[in-house]
Amino acid sequence: MSRNPDDRRTRPQVAIPTDPLHQQQRIQYPYSVSQVPVVPYTFEVTPPSYNIESRPLVNPWDNSPPTPDTARPRVHSMVELSGRPPNRTASAAAGRTVHMAFPEPQIYRSVSSKPTLQSAHALSHRHSRSELISPNLGLHSGPSTTSFTSMASSYNQDNDSDHYVSGSGDHNHDLDSEELAGELSNFSLDSEEGLRRFQDGRLPENDQAWHRLVPPEARDALGKQEVQRQSVLFEVFKAESEYVSDLVAIEEVFIAGLRNSSPPIISQSRLPKFVDEVFGNLSQIVAHHQRMLGALFSRQREQHPLVLSISDIILDTVLKSDFRSSYEVYIKNYPLAESYHRKELKRNPAYQTFLQSVSTHPRIRKRDLITFLSRPVTRLPRLNLLLEQILKATEKDHDHPDIETLPIILGILGDCVKSTQPGIEAAESKVKFWALCESLVFQTGEIIDMDLYDESRSLVYSGPLSRRSRIDSAWSESWSDLTGALLDNYFLLTREEKRTNGITKRHIMSRPLPLEYIRLGSFTSAPETRKERVDDGGLLDSLRSQYVSIYPFTIYHASNKSTRRYTFYVGSESTRKRWYSSFVDAIGVHRVRQEANMWFYSNTLTDHFFRAHGNKMETGAKPSGRVTSSVPFASGGRKFLAVGCSTGVYVAHKGLEEYRRIFTHPSPTSIAAVQNVGEKMFNRFIIHSDADLVSYSLDILAKVTLGETQPNTLQATMEKMAGQDGSVVFFKHVHIGDRVLIIYASKRRLQVSMALQVLEAVHTVAAPLSTRRNGVPSPLSFRSFGEPGYIPKDAYDITPLSKTVGVCTRDGVVIIDPTNLSNSAVTIVPNLEDATSSLAMSTLKSRLEDAKPLGLARVTPSELLVVYDALGCYITKHGVPSRSSQYIKWETKAISFAQRGQHIMLFSPQFIEIRNIATGRIVQVIEGSDLRLLYSGPVYTEDDNVVVAMRGSKDDKDGISEKIIELVATSEIVATPATPALPGPVPSMWDEWDM
Repeated sequence: MSRNPDDRRTRPQVAIPTDPLHQQQRIQYPYSVSQVPVVPYTFEVTPPSYNIESRPLVNPWDNSPPTPDTARPRVHSMVELSGRPPNRTASAAAGRTVHMAFPEPQIYRSVSSKPTLQSAHALSHRHSRSELISPNLGLHSGPSTTSFTSMASSYNQDNDSDHYVSGSGDHNHDLDSEELAGELSNFSLDSEEGLRRFQDGRLPENDQAWHRLVPPEARDALGKQEVQRQSVLFEVFKAESEYVSDLVAIEEVFIAGLRNSSPPIISQSRLPKFVDEVFGNLSQIVAHHQRMLGALFSRQREQHPLVLSISDIILDTVLKSDFRSSYEVYIKNYPLAESYHRKELKRNPAYQTFLQSVSTHPRIRKRDLITFLSRPVTRLPRLNLLLEQILKATEKDHDHPDIETLPIILGILGDCVKSTQPGIEAAESKVKFWALCESLVFQTGEIIDMDLYDESRSLVYSGPLSRRSRIDSAWSESWSDLTGALLDNYFLLTREEKRTNGITKRHIMSRPLPLEYIRLGSFTSAPETRKERVDDGGLLDSLRSQYVSIYPFTIYHASNKSTRRYTFYVGSESTRKRWYSSFVDAIGVHRVRQEANMWFYSNTLTDHFFRAHGNKMETGAKPSGRVTSSVPFASGGRKFLAVGCSTGVYVAHKGLEEYRRIFTHPSPTSIAAVQNVGEKMFNRFIIHSDADLVSYSLDILAKVTLGETQPNTLQATMEKMAGQDGSVVFFKHVHIGDRVLIIYASKRRLQVSMALQVLEAVHTVAAPLSTRRNGVPSPLSFRSFGEPGYIPKDAYDITPLSKTVGVCTRDGVVIIDPTNLSNSAVTIVPNLEDATSSLAMSTLKSRLEDAKPLGLARVTPSELLVVYDALGCYITKHGVPSRSSQYIKWETKAISFAQRGQHIMLFSPQFIEIRNIATGRIVQVIEGSDLRLLYSGPVYTEDDNVVVAMRGSKDDKDGISEKIIELVATSEIVATPATPALPGPVPSMWDEWDM
């Protein structure tokens, strides 16, 4: 078995779900294209193919839109703009390396000389306007090319157009190519200068459109579909240029501004982590798009104004695995980045002042930092939208390269966006979870450690809930409108409070419910009605009401079914089903996590031999009876387990079911094994039964168990330890320093107090036959230790400490020195003398009035935990409450407890609640029936685990089985260190190939 280390991190990493169902569900993007503060494209005449949801990105300082005529700053591209190549007909794809076996774009041939109208008639098909103007404009590539079939062969303008090209071949309306080329020869210089200014970031915003850089003659010569296609292609160039400009602005304005500020806006020790949390891997995305923008601008310079295709450039970029992984990492982290930014904005005035100052920068244009941070989140959906528009505007009945390439790109981008959706949901859930945690207001006095900042914590579901507070009469009822929050380990019921400063506080209305204890009641009850006031602005609203349907469901605490039962109401059946599925999923996942990460696992020792009376038991069956006590011991290098039940004491070799009844003492209250300690030999087996305390030889007991000697030999070793001078009420086997002591309490009839006496185990080789003070010879194996002391008659248990012991009474835990009972100073803990002057201590005192002390547990050398049946409180070594007199309330009412290392185990009839003793946090819950703590110490060997009895799994003719288990501590799985390299050279498998 394994467990994870208790890693307490202030800010966890996001656990990304890998649910294959997300690949089939409809993808919801976190931000809508329409909500991003970017001017919408004029060609977006069809709705986007993605359903993108978002909250608006608000500028907290200035809501004014960007100045439209502000010139864009120069784009920092990896490719510097150069002059137009002398050969405008050179192929844009020449010299490119093909990385994958995708279809090679077809290069079409254009005529080598200016065609005449007569030569056009000799061709097998009618030339389009683009074919006529292409020789003069240099729009087509290389030899052996024909004009792109994506251009319209006939151009039908509106009725009020000056030109109309018929499909019948009428030449009267054809524009002479020689004349058109002449008219456009002067435009080439103006167009090239405009293109340079656009790529250089110096072209005014109003002129950044394809139709502004192309003469009307060229637009008239092209079909409407091709005009739209070229417009969308230009928008790709423009959007990519703006995108890179914004990303570079983040690095040069925001990040550099924070790093170079003096005095520091964020401390130098915290700044690197903050930059990493907020800006993430932005530099990787910038590098990819700077390379792609350089290639796009180069293509645009070569082919403007008629760009044939850019799909090969985009495909080459998106096929890079680090391109997709960079976006996945950034987008999944975006909700967390926004949360870190907003938190810093609230708590750091210098950070707020800095953002206000840079908002007036020409490259920022009064846009919020969140607008910039969200740019990579919306970029891929926007690019997808543009590419879809290009594909729609491309002729489908001709062999254009975009017909095959663009669907491949769209598939890659779509898969990339889909793969980030689960991560976005997890990150947004984490942000909501953090906001919830920071707004919680707990009731004073109680320590509740829900481990909120563990890396695995998450918010499963949250929503409004209503509870019926009371019903005064058939005509009057009161409702409480609350909010339920289901975490992956607790369920919280809160009441929200909106404060004047805009901060929301959530008050805990009921103690948080651990998922280990939550049980689901009815989720199918018939809907009920609730009377609500009508509020539509009328004068008589206070007198008007209406009835609405509400749907109840019930959950309850498994250990307090009657007192902690909750019936909630929601507004619809679908909401009730959502709560049900959320509870089922959360409880199931939590149970699996607990089983895979147990601190203690249950090792079954027996579930067959011991039987209690049951309804299915046959007449004449003689069950062993209910188990009351147990103790493990070792003798002769072998391990044994002794079990006391109603018919006597049974012993077996540990791990075997072959138990033998060795003693007939009925229903022993407790048994103990005093074993060897170092060189000291004790070897005594002690039984408390019928108010007597007797002991036997441990070694001979082991031999009788194995059949190596007769039982009468064991009987001859019996020594009566106590019972002659009063009935033994209870005893405890403890180790104080290097002494092995047996402390027992005895009581005589009509005695108002109990006598507490101490026996010390004697090394058997040197044990003399001594005489007690009353003249009765003491046992050879034990001797009296000091004078007896007296304790209250309601004492019932003893807890050993390092030098003293604590005796549990109704009024508290009495601390005494067992080595000097008659003269020992008596101290009662916790010391609540200052309760009258301390409100916190007074609250603690009121909580302890009806609680039953169970003992003490060591937390640190200077702090103890006082364990009660219902709660626990910390005290100093002087007995005064520590930690501001706060207390921990158990989820189950305990009847006993045990301590193992850093953990305390609380035993109730149905649950074993295991908590971290220093924090009180629940780490594990074991469920059973009729649970009983049989043995918890003292520990002689590492195998002396806590032994527990419970109702077993068998119920047949022999009775109901009694199951005995031991709780074994698990250990961490430590990574195996790498195998060290062998000395000397190791032959390589490629040596023979000289590689």
